[in-house]
Amino acid sequence: MHRFKGTAFFIHIAGWLLFLTFPLLFMNSEQGKSSWLLVASPYYWLFCLTYVVMFYINTWYLIPRFVFKKKFVQYGVLLLILFSCVYYLQPYTNLLGHNKTVLSKLGPAQGSIGGIPEIRPGFDTNATANLPFGPLPHQDLRMQDPNLKKPNGILAIHQSDNIDLVSLFIFMLIMGISFATTTVQQWQSTEQKVVKAEAEKVNAELSFLKAQINPHFLFNTLNNIYTLSVMDSRNTSDSIMKLSNIMRYVTDDVTNDLVRLQSEIDCIEDYIDLQRLRLGDSADVQFTLEGKVLNQRIGPLILMTFIENAFKYGVSKKQKTVISISIKVMGDQVDFYCRNRVFEQQNRLERTGIGIKNTKQRLEYLYPGKYQLTINNENQLFTVRLCVDC
Repeated sequence: MHRFKGTAFFIHIAGWLLFLTFPLLFMNSEQGKSSWLLVASPYYWLFCLTYVVMFYINTWYLIPRFVFKKKFVQYGVLLLILFSCVYYLQPYTNLLGHNKTVLSKLGPAQGSIGGIPEIRPGFDTNATANLPFGPLPHQDLRMQDPNLKKPNGILAIHQSDNIDLVSLFIFMLIMGISFATTTVQQWQSTEQKVVKAEAEKVNAELSFLKAQINPHFLFNTLNNIYTLSVMDSRNTSDSIMKLSNIMRYVTDDVTNDLVRLQSEIDCIEDYIDLQRLRLGDSADVQFTLEGKVLNQRIGPLILMTFIENAFKYGVSKKQKTVISISIKVMGDQVDFYCRNRVFEQQNRLERTGIGIKNTKQRLEYLYPGKYQLTINNENQLFTVRLCVDC
């Protein structure tokens, strides 16, 4: 946000510097002489400040107060008032016609304005044939001697018999630019608020999903250790140590959106070891890891959920348990595979809800368009294949 405001500030500065130099370059081109001394003229600043002030009145006050609140009639009336001010001030006409003192210093001969002969009473109009602007009628006061103009208050600003079309055109152009830039800034601000709100919503939903998964996972693991303690197994102490490692991972690392892939794999290995200790020789648990695990990152408990589900519904007291798990790491891509036999009823499996359903949602949040998840439940075999780009 601060970077955006800083960029907009420098864009405004650059734009107004270009606008301030435009009259100087224009007059220099038309008169064939340097016109930088015009900066000392009050009518030069009248021309520039008129449009600068009106630009920011429209940008900071009129558009936010009336256009964005859909008060279009009031906005039109105020815009017409500004238009009338420009019509009265005639900044462009005054810029050209009230600089005799400056332009005479730049002219090559006495009695000329920037190399253009002055139009005085009795002046031969045939002499205007060689003027760079072409013949100028006597009624046009823009290049006449200001001393010949009728006094019109303290400063002779408005010329009632002249319509400054250039000033009115510049006014409409400035108002159009002001409206466009303000509308774009409002749109960008709205977009940023929407993106921020969506991000906060996603973070809240992720936190909620993690809060659902973590107690569910720990509850099942504690049940496994309780079974070992009841059996008075010598592996109870090792199980407690492995559980402490898992709990450290769950309580510390899982609060982040992404964790190191190695941390997830360590948790998986500890969990599988706990299950092997509990099941003993009645289970054939195959786990393989291929590829180099470097600095890849993955969503916490993404893989763990499917493994926990395999041990929950793939274990039987009457038949031998066979569970196959493999993880292949190929650069930034992780290919996960898990297969187990389903011993529970199908309708009970569909009620498992929390783990797999929430994992699908988290995959959508964390890896939109960057993962492929295939779940197959046929012939009492439950197969999961997940390919994700870390």
